[in-house]
Amino acid sequence: MKHIDVIDLLKDSSLVNTTVTVCGWVRTSRDSKNMAFIELNDGTSLKHLQIVIDKNVIQDSSNYLKLGSSLKVTGTLVPSLVQQGGVEINASSIEVLGACPTEYPLQKKRHTLEFMRTIPHLRVRANTFNAVFRVRSKMATAIHEYFQKNHFVYVHTPILTSSDCEGAGEMFTATTIGYSKDYKSEEEYYQNDFFGRRAGLSVSGQLEGEMAAMGLGKIYTFGPSFRAENSNTPRHVAEFWHVEPEVAFAELDDIIEIAEDMIKYIIKYVMENCPDELDFFEKHFEKGLKEKLANVVSSDFKVLDYTEAIELLKKADVEFEYPVEWGADLQTEHERYITEKLFNKPVFVTNYPKDIKSFYMKQNPDGKTVAATDLLVPGVGEIIGCSEREADLDKLLAAMKSKNMTLDEYSDYLDLRRFGSVPHSGFGLGFERIIMYVTGISNIRDVILFPRTVGNIR
Repeated sequence: MKHIDVIDLLKDSSLVNTTVTVCGWVRTSRDSKNMAFIELNDGTSLKHLQIVIDKNVIQDSSNYLKLGSSLKVTGTLVPSLVQQGGVEINASSIEVLGACPTEYPLQKKRHTLEFMRTIPHLRVRANTFNAVFRVRSKMATAIHEYFQKNHFVYVHTPILTSSDCEGAGEMFTATTIGYSKDYKSEEEYYQNDFFGRRAGLSVSGQLEGEMAAMGLGKIYTFGPSFRAENSNTPRHVAEFWHVEPEVAFAELDDIIEIAEDMIKYIIKYVMENCPDELDFFEKHFEKGLKEKLANVVSSDFKVLDYTEAIELLKKADVEFEYPVEWGADLQTEHERYITEKLFNKPVFVTNYPKDIKSFYMKQNPDGKTVAATDLLVPGVGEIIGCSEREADLDKLLAAMKSKNMTLDEYSDYLDLRRFGSVPHSGFGLGFERIIMYVTGISNIRDVILFPRTVGNIR
C-alpha cells in the first residue's frame, strides 16, 4: 500500500502542510474528552510520530488507541505544537490493519532484557531493539564499505565443512542419517552418510579464506559461524556472525594495523550515522558511551606483549578468580583489568604461548610463542583473534602432528605451503561483540535477533 516512511516524514520539510499517509504500530496512546494522541512507529526511525485525533473529525477513536495495533493513517503533516522542530499528523482517516488484544506483552512499563528474550518475535518493536538492530545494520554496511574501499574481495566460504578450523572439536555434526543402531562403527556410519565422511557446520571460514587469498591477495568473509561450546556466559552463543579477512604478504604488524583501522572506521561510521541511537544507549545503558567511542577513534591502540601482560597482572592489587601464570590463557577478568584499569583503551596482546593457540599460527623464533594477538576492549574483553599464519610446511606439519590432527582432512590447506607459499595473516572479528562494545549492551543475546544458546532454540 502506498505510504511514506516515518523517517522521511520526520526529516523532509517539503512534506509539511501536505496530505500524507503513514503506516505503523501504536507504541503509546492517551485519550481526553475532545482529543486523542497516538505515538506511531514503523521501524524506520527510533523516534515516533505523533498522530493527533480531533474527535470532531474522527468520532470513535477507541479502536485506534490499543497498544500494539497496526494502523494506516492519512492526514495533514503539520509542525508540532510542543516539540521544537518536530512534526505531527492531524488525522483525517484511520484504518486498523491489525488489531491487538489487551494482553499485548509490551505495555508502557519498561521490561527487563531477560523478559524480552522470552518474546523474540515482538521485542523488535521495543525502543532498545529498534536501536540495536538499526546500529547492527549500519555496522554491517560499514564493514563492507571498509573492505571494498581497501581492495578486498568479498568471498563466501562454505557453511558445511569436513574440517574443524580451530581443532577444538566444538563442531555441530551435519548428518542425513540421525540416530541409528544399524552401523557397527563411527567410520561405517559416516561412510553411509550424505558426503561419505563426517561433516559439520563451520566454526570459521579461515582455512578456505586463506586459499582464496593465495590468488586474490586480500579477501574477507562475513557470515555465520557455529560453535558447539557448552557455555552460558554473556559473551557466547552457538551461532554468531564472523568477519574474517585474510591478507597475502602481510605479517603480524601489518594485520594489527588493518584491524585497528577497521575498528576505528566502523565506530566512526556509527557515530556519524546513528546519533539518535547512541544518545539512547548512553542514556539507558552506558554513561559516557559517546566519549568512549570518540576516544577510540582518536587514539592509538596499545600493543602489549603477553609476557609483559602476565607480569602486570601478577603485580595487580586484585584477587583474581583464575590464577595468573605464564602459559595460561587470559580469562575475561584478566582482559577487562588490562583494558579498563591499566590502559583504559583497546589493547592488542601479542605473542601468546604456542601451546594455548591454534595449530595454524606462525611459530616465533623463541620456540615458545606464536605470532598471534587478541584485541581486548573495555567492557567486553576479546573481540578479535588474529595471527600471522604458518607459511612453513614443515613447521605446520609438526604443529598438527603434536595436536594429533588427521592430516588427510587438511590436504588442500597443506598444499598451499607447497605451491608458492607466502607470509600471510588474518583475523576473526566477532560481529556481535563489537556491537556490544558500541552500544553498551552487556549480553550478546540482546544484539542477535534470535540467539541460539545451550538448551535454547526457538
